Amino acid sequence: MTAPGSGTPQPWLIHFFQRHSDSDASQRTPTVEYLDSVPITVAAEFDAILAAVAAAPPPSFSGGGKWEAMHGDMTGIHEVRVKSGGVNYRLFCLLIRTSEKLEGPSIVCLDGLTKQPRTAAHPREYARIRQYVSEFRKYGKVLQ
Repeated sequence: MTAPGSGTPQPWLIHFFQRHSDSDASQRTPTVEYLDSVPITVAAEFDAILAAVAAAPPPSFSGGGKWEAMHGDMTGIHEVRVKSGGVNYRLFCLLIRTSEKLEGPSIVCLDGLTKQPRTAAHPREYARIRQYVSEFRKYGKVLQ
């Protein structure tokens, strides 16, 4: 999406996926909970990376190891990568170009995980993220 008459790409919006009451009675917002659990410097770095990706916008953002498309069972999901204090932090996101429920092209943050360097995430972690993708695609719910 570009600004009218300018040819300059408009920044994408950033949203936080919220669980639907049919899937979670408390309607949790996993990304907010995750960001509240990490050191404030890590949360600030996630925020800065997301802002840079949104401003690029995402299809043009080069990544530099901080924003990466996932592969295999996680194709279609992107991850924001932060390393701090010898720990790897990951935030998983979807790129949504059009949606009746969002106000324009958006980065939808799903959830995160924390792991030790050079270790694989447990398959149940990735299964949870894929479940959130399915839930988002079904309900399109984000934190308002």
